[in-house]
Amino acid sequence: MFSILKKFKDGLKRTANVALNKFSSLFGRKIDESDIELIEETLYGADFGFETTSEIVDAIRTEYRKNKELHGKEAAQIGANVLCKILEGSEAEFNQSQDGNPTVICLVGVNGAGKTTTSAKLAYLAKQNGDEVLLGACDTFRAAANEQIREWSQRLNVRLVESAHGADSAATAFDAWQSAKSKNVKWLVLDTAGRLHTKENLMSELAKLSRVLKKNDANAPHNAVIVLDGSLGSNNIEQALAFNKIFPLTGVIITKLDGTGKGGALAGIYRKLKLPILYVGLGEKPEDLQKFNARAYANGVFGLD
Repeated sequence: MFSILKKFKDGLKRTANVALNKFSSLFGRKIDESDIELIEETLYGADFGFETTSEIVDAIRTEYRKNKELHGKEAAQIGANVLCKILEGSEAEFNQSQDGNPTVICLVGVNGAGKTTTSAKLAYLAKQNGDEVLLGACDTFRAAANEQIREWSQRLNVRLVESAHGADSAATAFDAWQSAKSKNVKWLVLDTAGRLHTKENLMSELAKLSRVLKKNDANAPHNAVIVLDGSLGSNNIEQALAFNKIFPLTGVIITKLDGTGKGGALAGIYRKLKLPILYVGLGEKPEDLQKFNARAYANGVFGLD
């Protein structure tokens, strides 16, 4: 657990530093009402939103009224505990195939969210666990998409099924499933094209991809996961709601939390969607995709060990 806590604390430095740069002087002394107001402003600045910020600040203020000797570190611990309660139920594993077929993970989202890199990182984690994995290059729309995922597959020594630029992405998914099945591969990770949630024709392609997968396996995709860019903050919620209508989602992966001061939006995303947060991206390396841990996240945000 310590290594997980450290990874989250290090990865969330920018989000946490929004707080730490202002709170560090509070850790070793008693706080007052002006400090609580500072905490409130800082949480809003980190994009925690009204509901989450109010719950955290109310809990700190309630304790402060009972105990005027309350120190900054104790206030941070209260905040982390409240955040953990808000995120209760947010941790989950991927759904797995129960009939011997490949377990399909289909990644969706808008352009630039980090789907291709996340696909590769998931493949890396599967290999680290000793499992066979295959990547499906279903982003046939973006010109450089095949090159990017091919480079990852070669670097990680992972099988890849791809098609020509402009090919039918659903057909590529179908072929990738057939290949995974024939090779007895446990995990099939499909990288799809980035698309604006407001473009109906592009969104309808996802529905087609799902229908085609079900010709192979009625339960596929077992995991329909939206990849969200953590730097976009609460703007992600509208995207996820729109995708969920067309392509019912089973979970969320939030990327780029290491490079944003808006890491607090993760709480708002979970409150609104009630979808499991499966992994979070805390850096560029394959191992920087970390399984979400609510306690590690909460402690990381407040700078606690």
